Amino acid sequence: MAIMTTNAMLSLSLSVCFISFPFFLAIQTVLCSTDSFVFGGCSQPQYAPNSAFESNLNSLLTSLVNSATYSSYNSYTIMGSTPQDVVYGMYQCRGNLSMPDCATCVARAATRVGSYCPTACGGAVQLQGCYVKYDNATFLGAVDKNEVYKKCGTSVEYAKEDEIVGRRDAVMSGLMNGGGMFRVGGSGEVQGLAQCMGDIGVGECRDCLSEAIGRLKSECGAAAYGDVYLGKCYARFSTVGAWGNAAKRHSPLTLDYLPVIGLLSFLMLKVAG
Repeated sequence: MAIMTTNAMLSLSLSVCFISFPFFLAIQTVLCSTDSFVFGGCSQPQYAPNSAFESNLNSLLTSLVNSATYSSYNSYTIMGSTPQDVVYGMYQCRGNLSMPDCATCVARAATRVGSYCPTACGGAVQLQGCYVKYDNATFLGAVDKNEVYKKCGTSVEYAKEDEIVGRRDAVMSGLMNGGGMFRVGGSGEVQGLAQCMGDIGVGECRDCLSEAIGRLKSECGAAAYGDVYLGKCYARFSTVGAWGNAAKRHSPLTLDYLPVIGLLSFLMLKVAG
C-alpha cells in the first residue's frame, strides 16, 4: 500500500472596509467557533466491514488528523491492491485557526464522518472550523461550483433593509476583490468571510467565490445572515450577533449535498449539541 500526498499552506488575506472596534469583537467571536456542525453527507456505495477499503480509509483519516498539526490544508490518496480499494481524502481548516485548533477540529470532523457514514465509500462533514471529505472516486483538484448547503436568516427590519443590503454588497465586493484563499471583512454592523479549498488554484478560487457570492446575494436577499457553501468554496455574511444566534438554533434551512458523493444524509437534528 502506497500513500501519495499533496500539501498546500493557505494564505491569509484581510479585506476589511470601514472596520470598527465593535465589529472586530463580533467577528472574532464568530470566528472562534470551531465545533458547530454545518452539514454532512454520505455516498450510496458501501464497503464491506474488515475489507481492504476500510483499512485504507482508517489510514487516510489518521493521516489527515496527523497532518492538521502542521498544515491548514492537505490531501491524500491511499493506493490499494485493486482500484476499488483506493481512497481519496482531504481536510481544510478555516484560515484563521491555529495549528492546535485545526488539529482538534479535524480530529472531531474525522470522528463524526466515520460515525455518520460507517460503511459508506464516500463521506463529508463541515464543521464551523474545518471540513473533512473522503471518497473512492477522485475529486481532488476538480472544479466544483455545485451548491451543497445554503442557510439564510430572517429578513432585517424594513427600515434597515437598504442600509444592510448596501453594506453587505460592499463587504462581498471587498471579499471578491481580495487575495488569498481565506478572506474576512466588514462594513458597519455587517461582517463577512469567504474561503476556498486548498486543492484549487487562484483563478478557480475567484470563479468559485464569484458564484457563491452571487448566490448569497440573490438567494438570501435582505436576510440578517446568509451562508452559501459550494463544492470548493463558501461565502458568508452576518449582521452583528446573527451568526451566534443561528449557531444556537442548529436549524439550517436547506441541505443539498452532494452530486459528487451522492445520497443526502440529513444529520442536523442528530448532531445538535
